[in-house]
Amino acid sequence: MIPREVILKKASELITGDRDKEYGDAFTNFNDIAQGWSLILKKHVTREDVALCMAWVKMARLAKNPTHQDSWVDIAGYAGLGGEIGSMDAVTKLETARQQDVLAKVEAEVDWQL
Repeated sequence: MIPREVILKKASELITGDRDKEYGDAFTNFNDIAQGWSLILKKHVTREDVALCMAWVKMARLAKNPTHQDSWVDIAGYAGLGGEIGSMDAVTKLETARQQDVLAKVEAEVDWQL
């Protein structure tokens, strides 16, 4: 048995560690994914939708193999990232976008919230 603290600690290490170097920060990466999925699906997809869908991918995999520990860790990570991004208000999202030079990509998304 792997204690819950170990799973959550590993998820925390992954989402606060070096992944930014490989994929960019989560805010920008989820924005890029959302934009691509929006084109493919022909509907608006948000960063929060990305977190939910990625967690669902892991849950679907766990339905076939519930002992695969990496998927449990990944779900915790997506929950943390999605919760953080989802808790941002429109102003915070715009400020984060400005800091990360993705303002043009998010202005339309949050403009209606202001």
